[in-house]
This record gives sequence, structure tokens and C-alpha cells, in this order.
Amino acid sequence: QVQLVESGGGRVQPGGSLRLSCAASGFTFSTTWMNWVRQGPGKGLEWVSRIDGGGTSTYYADSMKGQFTISRDNAKNTLYLQIRSLKPEDTAVYYCVKGFVDWGQGTQVTVSS
Repeated sequence: QVQLVESGGGRVQPGGSLRLSCAASGFTFSTTWMNWVRQGPGKGLEWVSRIDGGGTSTYYADSMKGQFTISRDNAKNTLYLQIRSLKPEDTAVYYCVKGFVDWGQGTQVTVSS
């Protein structure tokens, strides 16, 4: 079955950076569009970014362009999200999502001084 396991979250100071990872299994990763979605405390789900199977086409929410970079390593069946210049409002649980049907358990990112 599909499994998506995120990692790389944690507590970071404002201005810091993190790289989130998502290990995927149970499907043909290299041909599958993948997404990152986040949910801040007391907020709804917010789509962050998506990437095509080959890693050549990427899309971002307008408010996140320039701060977030999505990428993938198909040899490792792993999806990544690089986040720079973190702000307190980036505090959220970040989810790796396949087709908006299959979700990982999420990884918590907390931005605080």
C-alpha cells in the first residue's frame, strides 16, 4: 500500500532553513505528481507546492515563491521541500501528499526565537 513518511521538521529560529523529506513507497514514485501541503495551528490546509514525476515541472503557491523549493530524487523514492528564511507564520505541520488522496503523517515545523 501507499506509504509516505515525512521527516526533517523541528524547531528553528526565524531566518533559519530546513529541508523536509518524504520517503515514498507502494507506488511508482517516478511517474507520480507529488505535493506538499501545510496546516498551521488553528488554520486550514494550505497547498504549498507540487512537482511532476520527472522533477522538471514545479509549481508554488504565490505567497511561497522564492522561499520554498520542491525537488525529488527518484532513485531514492524521496520528495524534498527546502524552506529558507523561515518566519513564525511558517509554523505548521507539513504533509507529503499523493493525489490529494494519500497523505503522510506530517512533520512539525516550529519557527520561534
